[in-house]
Amino acid sequence: MSVLLEVKNLSKNFDGFQAVNDLSFTVNEGDVYGFLGQNGAGKSTTIRMLLTLIKPTSGKIIFFGKNLAENRGEVLRMTGAVVERPDLYKYLSAYDNLYIFAKMSGVKTTRKLIMDQLELVGLAERARSKVKTFSQGMKQRLGIAVALIHDPKLIILDEPTNGLDPQGIADMRNLILHLSRELGKTVIVSSHLLSEIEQIANRMIIINKGKKIVEGVVSELLDPAKTVVELETLDNAAAFDLLKTSSWSGGLELSGKYIRLHMDKADIPALARQLSASGVGILSLQPRHSLEDYFLSLTNAENHVEPVTN
Repeated sequence: MSVLLEVKNLSKNFDGFQAVNDLSFTVNEGDVYGFLGQNGAGKSTTIRMLLTLIKPTSGKIIFFGKNLAENRGEVLRMTGAVVERPDLYKYLSAYDNLYIFAKMSGVKTTRKLIMDQLELVGLAERARSKVKTFSQGMKQRLGIAVALIHDPKLIILDEPTNGLDPQGIADMRNLILHLSRELGKTVIVSSHLLSEIEQIANRMIIINKGKKIVEGVVSELLDPAKTVVELETLDNAAAFDLLKTSSWSGGLELSGKYIRLHMDKADIPALARQLSASGVGILSLQPRHSLEDYFLSLTNAENHVEPVTN
């Protein structure tokens, strides 16, 4: 699979504040690529550099094998984006908005083209409704239709589910999956809704304070063989001593009222049996390996955590 985007040692400073710090990552053609980080981590700053809205302090951005700094126009013609909330004409209809943006993009417009785009994002029945009457989810979907009108190879979505209700979030999830699976688009999705990224992304990066913490294939990063188990017993000291001599001693730690250990999820029943057979009363035993737990374990770690790449 070919590399569609390569970011090399990208940094951005604002008056002494380093928003992005030596960031490198790659996006392959066909990826739904999750771009994750807490608020202030540097996600939006990075996306604005990808879209040439702000200039990097240092580093290179290579799109489609071409240096962005030297091929801006060509690269942007193959890229569509929705940055935060889409900028739409609220007193015009969905149809008229899409028509205007198509003209601005130099697209040869036809009624069929515009209606096909509105159908794609589930707005064909509201084509003649003014945007001011739309819910936030509908505005987000119309923004994606605008980003798609020139048939780009890459779509960049910055926090596309912000402000959406559960149904709107589900609609956005299904639309992103449709863009990837049915239309063959490469999609970069920046979000703090980690459970959503877990459901749609095949690859991801987590950044914290402008630095890469981890990058890799979602299924490998969330390998069930690397589950973190959080255990509380009636006698944690005895349980901890027992587990120190077990096959699960690697990564064993006692933290507050919990014992944490790393193990294959399939071994959890055996762990429970061993503790019970030894007379250790179990109060709770909880596997922790959703993307949210993984994300929090990394971003809450101390600054000495080293970046890794799978």
